[in-house]
Amino acid sequence: MPALVFDEEHVKQVIDRVVDRTFNMDFSWDWPGGVAFYGVCEAYDATGKEEYLHKLKAWVDENIEDGLPKLSVNGVSIGHCLLTLYQVTGEETYLNIAKEMAEFLAHKAERFADGIFQHTVNSLHDVFPQQAWVDTMFMAGYYLLRIGRLLDNKAYFDDGLKQYHGHEEFLQDPDTNLYYHGWDHANQSRMSGIYWARGNSWAALTMAKALKLIEVQHPSYMIIAGSLRDQMSALVRLQSPEGLWHTVLNDETSYLETSGSAGIATALLMQGRLYNKYSQKAIDGILSCIKEDGTVTGVSAGTAVMNDIDGYRDVPYKRIQGWGQGLTLAFLAELLRTKENPFG
Repeated sequence: MPALVFDEEHVKQVIDRVVDRTFNMDFSWDWPGGVAFYGVCEAYDATGKEEYLHKLKAWVDENIEDGLPKLSVNGVSIGHCLLTLYQVTGEETYLNIAKEMAEFLAHKAERFADGIFQHTVNSLHDVFPQQAWVDTMFMAGYYLLRIGRLLDNKAYFDDGLKQYHGHEEFLQDPDTNLYYHGWDHANQSRMSGIYWARGNSWAALTMAKALKLIEVQHPSYMIIAGSLRDQMSALVRLQSPEGLWHTVLNDETSYLETSGSAGIATALLMQGRLYNKYSQKAIDGILSCIKEDGTVTGVSAGTAVMNDIDGYRDVPYKRIQGWGQGLTLAFLAELLRTKENPFG
């Protein structure tokens, strides 16, 4: 496949703008900030710009001082930036809170079946008994792999692997190889049965990242690699001419959605040159969705497992969202990393 063509300096300038716009948003200690700041950390890793971490540290320190809310499976995603802050600064405060989050997952988070996390959010009104949502692969599964590897804690790491395998079992369609949005274990149902773009991006991005943390000799490596390989092969064939993906992947009447496209494209970049012709289209498509002030446009609002396909088609996408900023930053950061190993 031909090498990717892009202006590295321009991409760095765009990252600057997206980071600046992200810090002009207001986040609570919850998953929208968790994904946004994960992207900021990825941008820092790819560029080395200390100012990104300084801004993040100031936000985290202020929130720690104010006191932290009750944890949820989704809310643990804020721990991603705590791990990065600890790795960079060595300050134990960040690691201690990150451990609290891992211990919450290990001992207090709701589970079903053989220990699979029930999707939970920081809300007393939204309860999803015995439901697995693909979001959890990023929010908690990948988090457990990261902290498990960092601390050499086998229990955390193995629990993270369990989440990957359980969500694959319940959510990956063996015929299309795409991931469904949700699974209702009590009713043995995939509910609306929709292949949602951002949901598939949660799965693709975190499986690609997981393979960097798992030894190739570990049996889980080939299980996750196979799931990702087959999903990628299906996803590239659903890419639009604009380089993006529809919010319902196999429904061309649904709108093109940027956050899901960015997450999917990040995973494509991590496969090396194999998918360069699709990645090249994604570069142009995603950059075209970023305004001059760093706002990522075309990002769907927070999306529950909707009742039917019209529910997904009608989710609004006019406003800036933390997950749109964060997943786009993850993509742009991965794009810069391709310069380090252009042959994949």
